[in-house]
Amino acid sequence: MNNITNNLMLVRQRLELAAIAAKREPEDIQLLAVSKTFPARAIEEAMHAGHTAFGENYVQEGVEKIQQLAKLRPWLEWHFIGPLQSNKTREVAEHFDWVHSIDRLKIAERLSAQRGEFPNLGPLQVCVQINVSEEDSKSGLPLEEVEALCTAITKLPHLVLRGLMAIPAPSKDIVQQRQALAAVRECFIGIKTMHIADFGYDFFDTLSMGMSDDLEAAITEGSTIVRVGSAIFGKRDKISA
Repeated sequence: MNNITNNLMLVRQRLELAAIAAKREPEDIQLLAVSKTFPARAIEEAMHAGHTAFGENYVQEGVEKIQQLAKLRPWLEWHFIGPLQSNKTREVAEHFDWVHSIDRLKIAERLSAQRGEFPNLGPLQVCVQINVSEEDSKSGLPLEEVEALCTAITKLPHLVLRGLMAIPAPSKDIVQQRQALAAVRECFIGIKTMHIADFGYDFFDTLSMGMSDDLEAAITEGSTIVRVGSAIFGKRDKISA
């Protein structure tokens, strides 16, 4: 296992430098450690280094790790960030704090109804996923459909709509990175501006975008959660925890 403590320090430094360059406060940007395919002991090491927010892409793997680390649950925040099928919503509703990847009303409705079965947990924090690069292989809505889904989600009793998430097509060109991310930011601002009076979007405050390779561009374009995995945990193994 790589030196996770040292890697976390380096990623935090990247985040802080990017925030300063963008004239933003570093504390306004959350670092989400993407722990998919890494064992529970890697999460424990990150926690001992002061990190508490983790992202998982696969339901079964994520739930297993949450259960393995049950004794630490009060201090950990679990985000589900992968594609979500209808037959997996109950497990996510029961175990996770956030879902970043809602792209269908059916999924949102199931999550709300099933979260309601666990009143001690409080509402589930959610984001709507945009397929900003219109890739066939990626989940998410086209930009023109995002507002309607956001509107519908605000009417569901056990969800809190926090914002938008996107995974743009990979690019080494920072100009191309920023163009895609700027489109998500503009969509976010447009929805918030148009509907804040109607829906009271006190919590519509989240842009989940940016990963290991485009963290700086994402922060420049207003990201409030960056999802970083390999730069923290190292090269991914094929075998999950």
